[in-house]
Amino acid sequence: MIVATGLAELKAGSLTEHCQKTKLMTTTTEKLFDNVVKIIHARGVSYGHPITNHKRIAELWSAYLGYPIQPNEVAICMALVKISRQAEDPTILDNYEDCLAYISIAKTITDAMSDDRYEWKD
Repeated sequence: MIVATGLAELKAGSLTEHCQKTKLMTTTTEKLFDNVVKIIHARGVSYGHPITNHKRIAELWSAYLGYPIQPNEVAICMALVKISRQAEDPTILDNYEDCLAYISIAKTITDAMSDDRYEWKD
């Protein structure tokens, strides 16, 4: 639960930190999303913009499969891997986090692919 007066603080930090400061309880879903944002940021620091890596993966998959795969499709397929893994054990948090992250990355890549201000080359 976020009140409008706390939005400035929320922009400066995480949802979990905001709720701790304002004594609001965070839900499991809010904690999950907050952690996914942290994971995406950490991976961005390590690997840069996701389109670069997913473009490379798409080229490798395309060569192997013999038909074109798009970078955003790589992220969707990786989310599907995580969904499949959940069928084995729905208690594994990592699969939920990674699936949410891959769906977010797919949207980021889709936006980047249609942004004609940039050329996404390796």
